[in-house]
Amino acid sequence: MEPIASIVMAAGRGSRMKGFEGNKTLLPLGPLTSPYQGTHPMLLHILESLPPGPKALVVNYAKDAVMEATRSLDLTYIEQPVLNGTGGALLAAASFIESLQAGRVIITMGDVPLVRRETYLGLTGMLSTHAFAVLGFRPRDKRQYGALDIQREKVKRIIEWKYWRALSEDRQSLLDVFNSGIYASRREELLTYIPVLRSRPHKVFKERNGKTVELEEFFLTDLVEYMVEDGLSVGFAVARDEEEVMGVDDMDSLTRAQEAHRRRYIEH
Repeated sequence: MEPIASIVMAAGRGSRMKGFEGNKTLLPLGPLTSPYQGTHPMLLHILESLPPGPKALVVNYAKDAVMEATRSLDLTYIEQPVLNGTGGALLAAASFIESLQAGRVIITMGDVPLVRRETYLGLTGMLSTHAFAVLGFRPRDKRQYGALDIQREKVKRIIEWKYWRALSEDRQSLLDVFNSGIYASRREELLTYIPVLRSRPHKVFKERNGKTVELEEFFLTDLVEYMVEDGLSVGFAVARDEEEVMGVDDMDSLTRAQEAHRRRYIEH
């Protein structure tokens, strides 16, 4: 099988994980003395689940600890100098993508630990007929998720929650598949659109040290819009269930991920 490259984003801190000062991708799926102390870090499980091929890790916060935990693996480390969004992490990885021999690239998150290898393979399989593919899921509660606007089995755009919630109830009812934040792309098209992404930053306002400041950020979801505008096809695959693509960003989601891991790998 042709190798599949992977880029794993592990640069952020995870400020909602109260009482934990480390990089949240190193939180354990096998808790021992506490939910924060245990075995099998999320990041290692993700790296084990990805298909064979070259892998890059985007780092920033607590990067030394992340690199030490993964030192035995054959990884390329990429520092995201400024935490400027998921698109910014991809921009930081541009030289890694240029160096690849693999024709397909997975872009995934270091805090979404339960995605199965067969799901990643199903997503990259969409690249036989599409330039780019989005991993979707069907949530019980749609609120706060970006919705895939699907027409004739192709993704036309990703509509963020703050926009689709203003749609009519009839229009909202047609939104069935939502964005997990995990993607796959043909390498050639990804290299074509990285400069486009770099040239179109978003102005966002965030609080820093008690002050509101204007920042530039880049969003991976913009790639869908740019490719579709140019006539390229964007496909999608659907995760087995909502739990598989659950992100770990607070204590509740951490304990749910640990329980799901126990059921999947220890009880069976």
